[in-house]
Amino acid sequence: MANEQHSKEPKMMTSYECIYLISHPNITTSQEKPSQAGAGTRFWPLSREGHPKFLLDLTLKGRSLIQATWDCLIPLTSAARTTVVAGPGHVKSIRDQLPDLLPHNLFCEPGPKDSMAAIGLAAAVLALRDPDAVIGSFAADHMISGDYAFLSAVAEAVEVARKDYLVTIGTAPSHPSTGFGYIRLGEKLGMKEAPNARLVSSFKEKPDARTAAQYIGTDAYRWNAGMYITKATVLLDLLKEYKPALASGLLKIAAAWDDKALHDALLSEVWPTLEKIPIDNAVAELAAAEGRVAVVPATFGWDDVGDFSSLVDLLPAEANQPRILGDSHLVDDLIIVDMPDTLLVTTRARSQEVKYLVKRARDAGWKQLL
Repeated sequence: MANEQHSKEPKMMTSYECIYLISHPNITTSQEKPSQAGAGTRFWPLSREGHPKFLLDLTLKGRSLIQATWDCLIPLTSAARTTVVAGPGHVKSIRDQLPDLLPHNLFCEPGPKDSMAAIGLAAAVLALRDPDAVIGSFAADHMISGDYAFLSAVAEAVEVARKDYLVTIGTAPSHPSTGFGYIRLGEKLGMKEAPNARLVSSFKEKPDARTAAQYIGTDAYRWNAGMYITKATVLLDLLKEYKPALASGLLKIAAAWDDKALHDALLSEVWPTLEKIPIDNAVAELAAAEGRVAVVPATFGWDDVGDFSSLVDLLPAEANQPRILGDSHLVDDLIIVDMPDTLLVTTRARSQEVKYLVKRARDAGWKQLL
């Protein structure tokens, strides 16, 4: 597959721009049944409700996934302009792992509402702080490799975002995955500052194996990594157009964000009423159909580290030797996770089914295992 070239030096963000990293999945609390994504269930028993995947060092490099994401973003901006959106159960751990994160840049949500509410809340608050802000949303529990290519792609995306587009980054597929969504590339935008940028022709849901093979047999598709860069005000305008009730609620909360008493009251009142929906379904797919979404095809390595099977390929190992993460042993197609209170034995083929064990433990009332 032909890869796009990012030959220019990445441009640093100017003082009016803001990149924020969002901890997505965002919330897991003991009072609410967490979403499948938000509970870190596919990495149980390594991850638990109070210590999910993004807080773990899964690649044995001495940095958790959220710390690694922070490390990727800081060259683009600064700690003063980097924010994290997360749930109350994870605030202390995030503060411990990211000591340079400013307290007022850690946005705490009271409950899980998926990515649109999380990103929309950050956009609404940041737009009030700086109406010219260009914001970027990046998952805190994914793996990115190839720093230069990543910085170059984001720098191009910022240039496109300045033209009032909602911009996403499409990563080059390495195999016909059925676990990721895809982006169909449209026409080139012809921007000198962003030579690789194209319109998004359409977003595609996770395909079956045959369709995925057809996708990567062409050069017209990229994986949808869920990364978005845009002006905060542009995102809010899209939200007002496509999801006015959600936009209204978020703007109401944001207007009181710096008033502690009113902020807490509005969060308790308004947040539970907000629609739970991903950003793709809320605005990106609809805006793409109208030619308002662009994509920067990128060459950096990316993986959402969705389960133990995907982790196998990320861990170092000697030839014909098992891959070992602490007391987790991945031998051929067998996965063994040995924890003080739990022993999990499964296969790579069934690693996605670990989430069902977590559900059964929860339904049985075995809270000490969660």
